[in-house]
Amino acid sequence: MPDLRRQVLESGKTISRKAASREGSRRNSHANSAQNSHQSSRNASRHPSDEEDAGNLSDDTALSIGSLDDLTDNPEVDNNNWTQELGDVIQDILDRKRSSVLSREECYGAFCRLLKCHYAEEHIRNHVNDLLVAFCRSVKFESSVREATLALRALELLVITAFDNTIYENVEPVLTRTIRDSTSNPVKAAALHCLSACTIFGGAGEDGILDQMTFFLDIAASDGQSIDAADDPSSVTAALQEWGVLAVEIEDLEGESEDAIQIFMDQLNSSESSVQIAAGENIALLYEKSYTPQEDEDDEVSEDDLEDEALSDRQGPRLIKRYDAYHNTHELELQLQSLATVHSKRISKKDKKSLHSNFASILTTIENPRRGPMYNTAIDQDTNRHYGSKLTVKIGRQGVMNIDRWWKWIRLNSLRRILQGGFAVHYYQGNRAVLDSLPVMVRQSTPADRGTAKRTAKSRNSRRWAVHGQSDEDY
Repeated sequence: MPDLRRQVLESGKTISRKAASREGSRRNSHANSAQNSHQSSRNASRHPSDEEDAGNLSDDTALSIGSLDDLTDNPEVDNNNWTQELGDVIQDILDRKRSSVLSREECYGAFCRLLKCHYAEEHIRNHVNDLLVAFCRSVKFESSVREATLALRALELLVITAFDNTIYENVEPVLTRTIRDSTSNPVKAAALHCLSACTIFGGAGEDGILDQMTFFLDIAASDGQSIDAADDPSSVTAALQEWGVLAVEIEDLEGESEDAIQIFMDQLNSSESSVQIAAGENIALLYEKSYTPQEDEDDEVSEDDLEDEALSDRQGPRLIKRYDAYHNTHELELQLQSLATVHSKRISKKDKKSLHSNFASILTTIENPRRGPMYNTAIDQDTNRHYGSKLTVKIGRQGVMNIDRWWKWIRLNSLRRILQGGFAVHYYQGNRAVLDSLPVMVRQSTPADRGTAKRTAKSRNSRRWAVHGQSDEDY
């Protein structure tokens, strides 16, 4: 198995102390000509920073199953006077009369960096409405692609930090109009992601969530044509990914499941792996949602259900099938199997590996919806059944999260896309939006814990997890 820790945060970049210092000094510099020269002559082989890349913003490919093993602490950054810097940035953003496109881009980039690296709810609390007006104005007028995409990123970080239930109603019209009318596909994709974040964390409620799910599904079904982004993979991928994020919030999707899966099956034929994977994850989520925990009034469980449950190796409540997620599971399995074993020479080696790992896990869930995401999936040659290790994610130095359900995986990817290298900071510092979205972490054993364990039970492996109420073998 490859070293998964080397792949950590491959699509979400963290900020080094040097880079943070350089960004802060650049923001305070008045040499705009030098900044323009830097941007236009940047070496294409160098990976740009989050703020530099925002002018060409398109969402990263969906994470491969097993590619995420570690969400580390944000690298040490210069924390001196960051609150003062944030205050200065906010004042610069609100002082639009004296600003230019370049200065607004600079301020939005600094705002994104600071809110990503720090949980700053108390520092922005009194400025939320004014910041919303500023960001929406930049999105509405779209003076430059870079300004608009940075404003959308800033709005995402604002809503996930402020956790204000009035944000959705104030920004939804602007974001929907941008998705439909913008002439830039990267802006459309960024606005799709932003609309989803505002829907979840900005107080949309279930009716608002269902409305946006219908909107996103129409985009996917039309291959982007419904928003004048025909065959644009970034927009279609964003719509598919955010449909899944919103679908996690809805308890009962029986009425939507059949039609949605048919649309997602059509997208499995896309030439873009990001579109295929996002569609496949949504299918797995819908099959997972067709099973719910057994309740006291339920009938006796059938022998088939007991056998399936035994094969799933699940810990926790017994799951009972409530309805058929799709009328022709066999047809779907054949299509997923072809993607799990695709060997076309027209597909890059990286995409092929991603398709194999993702769709092997997705197929496993379709065959038995009690199984969630797994990495290192394989097939037992004697029984022809899939098996694999459960996915665990290391957060920071001591936190471990068990991602045993598709809804957890989809939410984690969404939060990671928004917060990137600041995910662990927001988790540990108590960001309510993050804590309410994911299960509680368990604690990784420290050297002192391991020393105690060795004295009391010599057979214990020093790498096992100290998990409350669980056996070490589960992880």
